[in-house]
Amino acid sequence: MTGIHRLTRQRARNLRAEMTPQERKIWAKLRELNRMLGLHFRRQAPIGPLIADFAELGRRLVIEIDGGGHGGERDQRRDEWLVSQGFQVLRIWNTEVSGNIEGVMQAIFDAVGGELLADAPPPHPSPTRGEGGAVLAALRGTVDLGASPPPGGEGLGVGGNSAEGNAP
Repeated sequence: MTGIHRLTRQRARNLRAEMTPQERKIWAKLRELNRMLGLHFRRQAPIGPLIADFAELGRRLVIEIDGGGHGGERDQRRDEWLVSQGFQVLRIWNTEVSGNIEGVMQAIFDAVGGELLADAPPPHPSPTRGEGGAVLAALRGTVDLGASPPPGGEGLGVGGNSAEGNAP
């Protein structure tokens, strides 16, 4: 058993069941980064006495998705504690998730060392899924990371559309 208090663990389970729409949107994108780049983001992750919205423990990165009630002294204390434990904290406003998901994902990609990951081959190549270059294309907004690839590995190709569409 880990050193996470049982009440903290239960609260994390409850928070996972009650994610905000913005958290759900980010989680869909982070799951794809996990799969495509071999990362291991967790949602509503207990870290000591705190629960981070998202955490990549191996890279010591915490992502907090904040609404209007955040940004005060309490969040500052949380950030200071997390930094003292060796974590980098990214705070992202709900409005950024809703209105600039490409920019948010680029910031996350950069924070996990994206420039290093972009040159590395995928950890588990899957030629039947047609994913070549999908991570960078997704960060540029040309592919929806939350969408499943087409059957048969056709990929989106030139003129293809993602599930959310790519209209300007």
